[in-house]
Amino acid sequence: MVASGWNESRPTALLVLADGTVIEAHGIGAEGEATGEVCFNTAMTGYQEILTDPSYAGQIITFTFPHVGNVGVNDEDIETVNMAAASGVRGCVLKTDITDPSNYRAARDLDKWLKSRGIVGMAGVDTRALTTLIRTRGAVDAIIIHDRGGAFDLARLKAEARGWPGLVGMDLAKDVTTAQTYTWDETSWQWDKGYGRLESPRHHVVAIDYGIKRNILRLLADHGCRVTVLPATATGDEILAHEPDGVFLSNGPGDPAATGEYAVPAIRQVIDSGTPTFGICLGHQMLGLALGAKTVKMHQGHHGANHPVKDLTTGKVEITSMNHGFAVDTGTLPEGVEETHVSLFDGSNCGLRLGDRPVFSVQYHPEASPGPRDSRYLFQRFVEMMDARG
Repeated sequence: MVASGWNESRPTALLVLADGTVIEAHGIGAEGEATGEVCFNTAMTGYQEILTDPSYAGQIITFTFPHVGNVGVNDEDIETVNMAAASGVRGCVLKTDITDPSNYRAARDLDKWLKSRGIVGMAGVDTRALTTLIRTRGAVDAIIIHDRGGAFDLARLKAEARGWPGLVGMDLAKDVTTAQTYTWDETSWQWDKGYGRLESPRHHVVAIDYGIKRNILRLLADHGCRVTVLPATATGDEILAHEPDGVFLSNGPGDPAATGEYAVPAIRQVIDSGTPTFGICLGHQMLGLALGAKTVKMHQGHHGANHPVKDLTTGKVEITSMNHGFAVDTGTLPEGVEETHVSLFDGSNCGLRLGDRPVFSVQYHPEASPGPRDSRYLFQRFVEMMDARG
């Protein structure tokens, strides 16, 4: 496969797929190499939020939108809570080279920011062809390498790409979760004001951090929730010891069955306690496991901010933000667990609820960032569950 849009006499970056395919291009961001699963993201905005989303740990992101970097980066549009930690995303692949930023909020050039974060990238790739390859063959493992001297050992790179074990069976939540408990009261960004602070909390929510995003925490605060964030490894006893009005199961990377080895028993204990529980993304998948369902690896996954989902309880269609490569297997849902949402792209499961307990979850990201705001009503639904419990 050939790259496009770069004029180097020799390539300074390669993407070497596990099947031996080699894509040559111009290196951007940090020099070095990284292995991961290549996915494509169809969002037209929010590349900084995507590149700081812990859910992308273990992945190399191909942006289908060609103009990535045109508005630069800043210190506000960041989704990981811990910027001191290593970046979860393994690399990024772009169609066109990064231009000078043109936005009044820009504080830095994307290329320099990628270098500072240690993210290996490449530009000048025919991302349409790469996306078509992934859609046809399914998610592919690869190694991305950036070397200004263009010194590449292809035999070694192909062997390493083939040898990467893949995301199935990989617990990545432990790599991105918080190391200690902390509280959160920051509210959403407002024009010309920035972020605010929650002044009069109505509820106390414990959020389990499997790779949580800042905007989730902000929206919980917007809805009057004082939030205590616990590590992914928190036990049921540790969660309930905080006497929460509700428990939130966050997004995160990796195989839910692997993380579920320690997370599912805790989730079951929370459910049995009768505490209102709301899960998204990885949290949704592990909630499904806790209820007796199974999860499966998807052909190519869902990554973008334009995915249509139908709410089966209302008949309404939401445009949602998604990032997941695993899904709850609808055919394994036990009696008493209702499917509430489905993807209109492939019919895969996108939501669950229990009829006899205040427990529900969705596969997508209702906090968006980036993405549409169609699904933010779910945070109000969570609050209403806590109100009803008293």
